Amino acid sequence: MEISTLTVYHCLVFVWYFFVVYAIAHVRTEERPSEVFLYGGQWKYLTVLNLVLQAVFYGVSFLADVLRLIKKLRCAKCVISSRDLLFSVLAFPVSTFVSISFWILYTYNRELVYPKSLDGVIPLWLNHAMHTAVLPIAVLEILATPHRYPAKKKGLILLGCVAFLYISWVLWIYSVTGEWVYPLFALLSPAGLVAFFAGSLGVIVTFYNFGEFLNRMIWGDAIVILDYRQKGK
Repeated sequence: MEISTLTVYHCLVFVWYFFVVYAIAHVRTEERPSEVFLYGGQWKYLTVLNLVLQAVFYGVSFLADVLRLIKKLRCAKCVISSRDLLFSVLAFPVSTFVSISFWILYTYNRELVYPKSLDGVIPLWLNHAMHTAVLPIAVLEILATPHRYPAKKKGLILLGCVAFLYISWVLWIYSVTGEWVYPLFALLSPAGLVAFFAGSLGVIVTFYNFGEFLNRMIWGDAIVILDYRQKGK
């Protein structure tokens, strides 16, 4: 994709995610079911945190494109490194995990992840913007431009640290309120929770590896050139 086209694309996706985050943040307080929006508000949900993550990522991507367009290549190189780290470690695996895990659990029993009481609060388009559109947009990003993945060990350590922070946030909310972020957790024993969190981490690591595989399969030669240029400088 040409840099000018890529700039427009990243700008449009950034605006889209900014709009979606704004929409979910401004759900009218009086319409929020109290059993859903307790301590932590909507910011305790991985879905919403992922929307913020995507907005940040596409904002950084847009900035990198602009810097390339105006020939600020030294600054662009630094921003591109941040962009690639964000995408490889967080943006792709988290958005893939959010979309696939949500719809699997929703199909099995929606009350476990998205109670029916939310239908009167969150419109259908916003539900799909949060849980459906994130996956094809992430795949489209891989198709649009190559991304340089970090060393495997570094990438997985960073991903594991972020997963640990979110799990800690979930457990903290439970310790304060006595309510789980997702109703599913209330059905699990302590051992079941450990198994669920470990299994979820395994799944998201799989998505990390899948993103790296797709990136290399589509952009193999281009990635080699990127590595050469970065090492050469």
